[in-house]
Amino acid sequence: DGHFLIVSGLPPPQVKCYDLSQLSMKWSRHLDAEVVTFQALSEDYAKLAFICADRSIRFHAKFGNYYQTRTPKQGRDLVYSRNTGDLCVVGSSSEVWRLNLEQGRFLAPLESQCEEFNVCGISPTHGLFAAASADGELECFDLRQRKSCGLIQCTDADEGGLTSLRFDSNGMNVAVGSEGGIVRLYDLRSSRPVRVKDQMNGFPIIDLKYHNSVDGVRRLVSTDKKIVKIWDERTGDPYTSIEPGYEINDLCMWDNTGLMMLAMEHTEMSVFFTPTLGAAPKWCSFLENLTEEMEEQKNETIYDDYRFVTVEELDKLGLSHLIGTKMLRAYMHGYFMDNRLYGKAKAIAEPFSYDDFKKKKVKEKLDEERKSRITVKKKAPKVNALLAARLGTADAEGVVDDVDEDGDDVGTIAPGGSLLEDDRFAAMFKEKEFEIDEEDEQYKVLHPNAPKLHKDTRREILEDHFELVSDEDDVPVEEVTTTKKENIERTENVRREGRISRQRFQRRSRHQG
Repeated sequence: DGHFLIVSGLPPPQVKCYDLSQLSMKWSRHLDAEVVTFQALSEDYAKLAFICADRSIRFHAKFGNYYQTRTPKQGRDLVYSRNTGDLCVVGSSSEVWRLNLEQGRFLAPLESQCEEFNVCGISPTHGLFAAASADGELECFDLRQRKSCGLIQCTDADEGGLTSLRFDSNGMNVAVGSEGGIVRLYDLRSSRPVRVKDQMNGFPIIDLKYHNSVDGVRRLVSTDKKIVKIWDERTGDPYTSIEPGYEINDLCMWDNTGLMMLAMEHTEMSVFFTPTLGAAPKWCSFLENLTEEMEEQKNETIYDDYRFVTVEELDKLGLSHLIGTKMLRAYMHGYFMDNRLYGKAKAIAEPFSYDDFKKKKVKEKLDEERKSRITVKKKAPKVNALLAARLGTADAEGVVDDVDEDGDDVGTIAPGGSLLEDDRFAAMFKEKEFEIDEEDEQYKVLHPNAPKLHKDTRREILEDHFELVSDEDDVPVEEVTTTKKENIERTENVRREGRISRQRFQRRSRHQG
């Protein structure tokens, strides 16, 4: 009924039942032998049938162990027919054993053309029973007439036997999986497979399930011991895949939802939720909120300290041997690498680059010509003077780069002209509220590669573009500094004359005494 989850494992051999509505364990029972597989005979956990490794079939009720019987040979799989009340068991024998639960006794077994079976299944629509053999044959039986309806060879000679079997809900299709990791879909009206899908791992297919999603598409879920693959049964296109990291033993999936559980070679079961397949079940609706929070939390990776390089650039720098290491981070068609490493490698690989030398000489010549021009220096703004100087340099050269010195996008020149001449940005160079504090921690986080300019360097940049004045009386800074020097000299002269006068006075007083 979807309210309980039953799990078997070892060591020691035991069975646990979980109440999903309470998210807790309801009971735990220990057995004498390992559980091969089990089947729920009722809507809840009241009636259970277990095949154990000691050739026994154990029946459990709500209170615990109820009855135990044995099969002639070791059983491998069982299925319950609700139409006839027969519990059909297959194993290392050519016969299909039938245990009628209404009469409480074994019935005459079904005779088969195969030597032994691995798995079996029954259609939920019309009750057709099918068994898959270890030789790769699929044989179907009509339980009303108790005889074989047909047999087909599903696998190739070197592929091995069949390991999984599943009927769909409409009763017209059946899916089988082989030891070679190949899934085949059959229409019961044809002996040729409708679709063949390779799991691409070479491991036996453990489980097959048809899943109906909320978008109305029915998909097939194929599982081997390494991976779970979900794909479209009509086209064969893959939808998604899950690799839990441990060897998988079984899969439990809720129809019309995106929740699945994996029983593995581990002490804990793995739970996976795919929202695109469907909403979470009612008993774990909180998963919807978790997935929404994960979608809202976008982890943006910032590569301010890294430079993007292509494979060709790595070959030129001689760093292609670093591919696959932590020094390079793969991204799109290239890699991200540390700026410092890039600078060192470029200095070694290209110690004298002609292009860089040419650009440097052109820049020096332009600077010399610019110095010889008659320029009118304006008064430096009270706020963000260094930014204004940088913008003035860019306007003078006639080119504005798309990025600044630390790699941030600054755009191009505004359509109306320079920012210094635009009235919309006038407050940025007048009001203290818009002042850029380069010593602020937030500024350093946003601009980690911004150069740290010395006070003298800042002053030189400002002197090249503006006439530096003081804030008190708009007197040029040079005049202010000279006035200060004169005041200092006057003070020293007064002090010197005072010392001389005191010394003269002391000498006179001595002579008079």
